[in-house]
This record gives sequence, C-alpha cells and structure tokens, in this order.
Amino acid sequence: MARDVSVQVLWLLCYCRALLFGGMRESQQTEIELKGTSLVAFKSLLKYIYTGHISLANLKEDVILDVLGLAHQYGFVDLEASISDYLRDILQIRNVCIIYDAARLYQLQFLTKVCGTFMDRHALEIIHHDSFLQLSPYAVKELLSRDSFYAQEVEIFRAVCQWVNASPDIENASKMMSVVRLPLMSLSDLLTVVRPTELVSPDTILDAIQEQIHFVAISVPEENVALARHGTQVLQGEMRNALLDGDSHNYDMERGYTRHAINETGDHGVLIKLGTQAIVNHIKMLLWDRDLRSYSYYIEVSMDQKDWVRVIDHTRYFCRSWQYLYFPSRVVRYIRIVGTNNTVNKVFHIVSFEAMFTHKEVKLAKGLVVPKENVAMIDKSATVIEGVSRSRNALLNGDTKNYDWDSGYTCHQLGSGALLVQLGQPYMIHSMRLLLWDCDSRSYSYYVEVSLNMWDWEVVADKTREICQSWQTLRFEPRPVVFIRIVGTHNTANEVFHCVHLECPAQCEDSALPSVTITPSPVSSCPLNLPAIEDTASSPPVVKPEAEEGDP
Repeated sequence: MARDVSVQVLWLLCYCRALLFGGMRESQQTEIELKGTSLVAFKSLLKYIYTGHISLANLKEDVILDVLGLAHQYGFVDLEASISDYLRDILQIRNVCIIYDAARLYQLQFLTKVCGTFMDRHALEIIHHDSFLQLSPYAVKELLSRDSFYAQEVEIFRAVCQWVNASPDIENASKMMSVVRLPLMSLSDLLTVVRPTELVSPDTILDAIQEQIHFVAISVPEENVALARHGTQVLQGEMRNALLDGDSHNYDMERGYTRHAINETGDHGVLIKLGTQAIVNHIKMLLWDRDLRSYSYYIEVSMDQKDWVRVIDHTRYFCRSWQYLYFPSRVVRYIRIVGTNNTVNKVFHIVSFEAMFTHKEVKLAKGLVVPKENVAMIDKSATVIEGVSRSRNALLNGDTKNYDWDSGYTCHQLGSGALLVQLGQPYMIHSMRLLLWDCDSRSYSYYVEVSLNMWDWEVVADKTREICQSWQTLRFEPRPVVFIRIVGTHNTANEVFHCVHLECPAQCEDSALPSVTITPSPVSSCPLNLPAIEDTASSPPVVKPEAEEGDP
C-alpha cells in the first residue's frame, strides 16, 4: 500500500520479496504499507521490475526523482545509472538545483559532479533563480564553497539572504553566512548591503574591513607591475621564462611562449606571483596568434592562494591575439590564468603578460568591456576570417577613402559564403557601421548576424527587403559579440556583395552619416548593365583556419 492506495504485486516476485520485505515480519503479511512513497513513482518502478523498461520522457521531473529515490533505496543500480544519465541530458537552470540536491542525497557522485559543473557555468543565473531557495542547507554550503562557482561576492550574499528568508525554520541562520567571503567585498558593500541585514555581527564586518586594511599595496598608474625586474615570477606553467621577458614579437611554433595543458584533471594553469602586492584593474596579454586559432580562458587573483576571485571569465567565448581586460580595482599578489579551450589542440599558450592600474575609464557590463572606440580593427586583434579581398584585412584597416573598382573592398558571391569577422575578445556591442561599395549608383540588400562561438547566431540587422547604398548605421540591443557575419542577398549590378569598411560600435551619431535606403519601385532605379566588380583569380581568398603540422 502506497499513499493509502493498494497496489497488487506477485507474492513470489523475487524483487518484491527480497527488496520490500527483506525477511522481516512483513514477509508474512498480505498487505504492506510503504510510508512516504509516491504512488506514481512506485507504479513506475513496478513496471520496470515486470518489464525491464521504463519511459522517463513521459514522467514529470519530480516523479523521475522519486523513482530515482526508490531505485537507490531498493538497490536497482542499473536503473539508478540510467536515470542519472537521463537527468544529465535534461539539465536546465530551472531544474538543476533539485537534481543536485537529489544527487547529493543519494550519494551519486557522477551526477553531483555534472550538476556542479553546469552550475559553475551558470552561477549568476542559478543564485537568481527561485529554485535556489529550495536547496537544502548542506547543498547551499557545498555549492557556494566551490572555488569554481564564481559570482560577485555581494551577489552571493544577497542570494544567501533570500535563501535564509525563505527558510525561517533554519537554526542559527548566521552560520549560513560562513560561505560568504566578506573580505572579498568592497567597503561600500559591507556597510550598505551587509550591515543593514543584521545577519552578520558587527565584529565580523569589522574583521573583514581590518583584513582589507592589511592589504597595503603599491599603485603606480599605467605601469606594468608584472616584470621580472620588479620581482615577479611565473610559479606554474611550462617554458616559464618566456612570459615576462617583454618580447611580444619573436615567437613561433617552438619558442617565445608559456603554456599549460588544457584538461579536466586539475591543471591549475599559469600562475604568476607579483614582486609585491599591487592594485590592479587592467591586464593585457598576448595569446599565441601565428594562425587563426582561438582560445577560451578565465583569470583569478588572490592575496594568499587560498581565496581566489575570478576577475575575468571568458570560458564561453572565443578569444585571439591581444587581450585588453578590465575589472574593478583589486589588491593582488597572485594571478592565475587558466585556459579552457583551444580550437586547434589541447594546449593554452600565452606570449606576453602585463598587469597594471589604469585611470582609464572603461564601462563594463556583465564583466565585458562596453567599448566607445572602434574595436573592429587590426590593432585590436580583429581579423577577417571569410571573404575575398586583394588585402586580407581591407575591411578593418580604417581606410574609407582609398577604394576603387579593383581594391579597397572585401566581397563574396551572392548565395555563397559571407563576410566573417572575429573580434579579438568579447565586447558588449550595441551598434555597427558599414560602408558599402559606392563608386557607382548600385544598391545592395543584406543582413548581419553575431555570435559568440560560430555555432549560435543572432540576426541584429535585416536589410534583405531594403535597397541600401553607401554608409549603413545599425543599432540594436546591447549583447556580447565575438563574431560578425555580413551576408549580402542582392546587388542591382551583379552577383557579388562588396563592403569597404566595418566598425563597431558605430563611431558617429545617426545624424552625422545616415544610412542610405532607397524605397523599392516597380522599375529598378539602377541600370542592370553596370560593370561588375570582378572576383578575379588574382584576388586572394581569405583562408579559413586549419591546424598546421608542428602547431605548438
């Protein structure tokens, strides 16, 4: 009997006798009460016992977790493993907390690890989701104590406060605050966010402030403190001497970089110890860029190698060449750079590294730079990945004057290919500006997409039903951008789309150089027999990245 409902089972069924009764007095009874057992889950388990099959896709998630509990309770190891695999495949922000709690309860180490990794990647969304409030106390402590679970400490504090308010029965709520690393919070947050809640004692707040005061540090604006002559050392990583030698020009496949293996077995990346603790808010580093490979990585800083703060998280983005990184000022002694992806092999390479304090005002949004100046430039590490041009990066060289029938533009055949640009790093972008080839009266139609990884694309401008000429200013909702794909769909003169210049964000107001859009009429306003811009064999195509023999 489950939930006051009788369920008929075969008395001689070995599973029922051994697992439900276990040789106890219940084995002599004709009706057994299973307390706290879900009827639907128990019937599903019985179906599995009788048939060897169970359809998880037809069950609600809470029922699946109940079945998992029964499988664990009665020792159905194969069923337990199969349910764990299924739950891994359906992990989402809305359900990962309850699955994580169940995995911990049933000591399913594989599922617990999978959930933890997923939550690490979506830390901010997790602590802001309602399901976070349903986590058990032990699950909250274990989750927030993970070094890999990164969110701003003030956001973690607010999430714990909400969790405490949603769990009024918990004893000694102040103990839950032990997972919040108060010394990593700013003085302003300690006084205006933490103190008013009265969940942290005044003495604890003072201790956190006192610990910050002990971090006296040098501050030499605009000067690189990560130099060997200042006592800076590379403590971890292979070929350590190359990183701080100041040479960002002489490197190839064999030399001139520091590296570490990208793996999941605890490699702690490249570790740098500054000669003295310093105030840092800007890091500039050069990733190996002798081909078109991209890297993903994160950067953490610490004073004691115990408490680490992740200041840069580019694990979800493709990055190349020079990285210009900014974050709120921190007192730093140790800097750890951990590569998480290389599009060519399993090694992370850094050619040059600088750390400093800068007075430059840089706006940040979700940890990404919101640029004022054009970042689609060669000296900002942007590059053209796809497109045909006599000069590979003509689209990004900033020259909007010197172009004609033969040069100064990048093009692609309509219906085939696109113009594809990769920025050096992710930026929060809200606008772009294009210069379409305009040496005659031809017009174009096109659309523009953006992506973070070249797999998932979003359309930010659709001009496929418009007739456009010359300068085009495009504005859209701010979003992270790494890749920009411009696809021509029409040319009133021939079958090729030509673009002279790309910049993002747009470097002018709408009123300065407005987009030229012509309202279509039944008769084309441009003659169809205008000369075409030929894609001759002498126009070298931009080669897509390939792995070369001997890659580092």
